[in-house]
Amino acid sequence: MAKSKVDGKLIANNKKAYHDYFILDTYEAGIALHGTEVKSLRMGRCSIKEAFIRIENGEMFVYGMHVSPYEKGNIFNKDPLRVKKLLLHKNEILKMFGKMKEKGITVVPLKVYFKGSLVKVEVGLAKGKKLYDKRADIAKKDQTREAQREFKVRNFG
Repeated sequence: MAKSKVDGKLIANNKKAYHDYFILDTYEAGIALHGTEVKSLRMGRCSIKEAFIRIENGEMFVYGMHVSPYEKGNIFNKDPLRVKKLLLHKNEILKMFGKMKEKGITVVPLKVYFKGSLVKVEVGLAKGKKLYDKRADIAKKDQTREAQREFKVRNFG
């Protein structure tokens, strides 16, 4: 299980995925990009809110990842929503494909970031949350926030 630590510059974060899914496992994947897309990512112009991942013919692709066109790229710019290939080891893809056969398990992009000069995507194996799970999470966050507030008031008062 290839756990990743985001040590580079974070480009995009998928907060919606953490709200809608339980993240069971995470993997670090490379991504096949063109030159102007990398320049656009360096400027932080990327969105993965609506992105999803599919496995086709033993390869992994990300759909709906929006990389804004590079301003100075003219004819070399690619379609902002084009399908991008994720680069993982074959055994990692097969392991995820096996888990996806289980009921309710899917693969979602969690983060896009730079690791050195390379663009990486953190991919999460996720299980969908029910409405009551989301409500429980919100209640837990409110409780923690309230406890933090009480702690601050007690220490400064």
